[in-house]
Amino acid sequence: MKALLKQSVFILLTSSILSSCNSSKKDENDKLKIVVSTGMIADAAQNIVGNHAEVKALMGPGVDPHLYKPTQGDITRLTRADIIVQNGLHLEGKMADMLHKIGRKKPVIAMSDGLTNSDLRFIEGRNPDPHIWFSVNKWAKTVAHLSKELQKLDTLHAADYERNTKKYLHRLDSLDIWVKTQIASIPESQRVLITAHDAFGYFGDSYNLKVKGLQGISTVSEFGLKDITTLVDFIIKNKIKAVFVESSVSSRAIEAVVQGCASKNHKILLGSTLYSDAMGAENTPEGTYIGMVSSNVKNIVNGLK
Repeated sequence: MKALLKQSVFILLTSSILSSCNSSKKDENDKLKIVVSTGMIADAAQNIVGNHAEVKALMGPGVDPHLYKPTQGDITRLTRADIIVQNGLHLEGKMADMLHKIGRKKPVIAMSDGLTNSDLRFIEGRNPDPHIWFSVNKWAKTVAHLSKELQKLDTLHAADYERNTKKYLHRLDSLDIWVKTQIASIPESQRVLITAHDAFGYFGDSYNLKVKGLQGISTVSEFGLKDITTLVDFIIKNKIKAVFVESSVSSRAIEAVVQGCASKNHKILLGSTLYSDAMGAENTPEGTYIGMVSSNVKNIVNGLK
């Protein structure tokens, strides 16, 4: 009965969004309201639109998008938004149906639509890996896609959006080159990145690291004693120096691996926290996409070199 009640409330709230999407006319002096799912997308959108639009992210620092459930406040923001931007590829799993329905009434842009199948990683040949922001080059393609879509929707400021995008893409290109240089400074035999879940696959493919996660691409998946034992044996065999926790994932999984290594007399460093599915706090360098990537790379190099 409780489950049925929750389902009825969800349907009611979703219906409310759809009925009110176009219910109020926008004042010409109002800024365009853009609501996005993650901080990484918010940063991209803000760099594109500058002062011409108001950008709000539903998920803040430390929030795991795989497990995120929309709040009443989120529903209100989505109702009032002019444009919604999501990552796509099932990252916003619990919001997918809602966003699909809203998309019938107002623009819902998916960052991942800026990529082709050849750009994507597929797990077991089927499921696309949604963590596309970990390849700076691929993320730049999604930023360019977002910019084109926003220019179509806001033709009045299209020239400014295009100009802002070119500047930002230049910065991303410089970041991509810097990341390659930094990772290349780690001896090849030590380029093994181990984290709580398999979020860094695109990072590994783009910058020549072997990546292993205790959980799958989604933190919804569970891990067991066998998974820990297998990973511990791999670490010892390959003389791995460090493993890393993630800011948006419980440290319990990786701490179990560290303890497993200790039980077999293999000392391993618990490296500095990496930003995986969420950026750092607002008004900090790590609260931007470029700052987030830079922090991760510095911590990975320090831990593995």
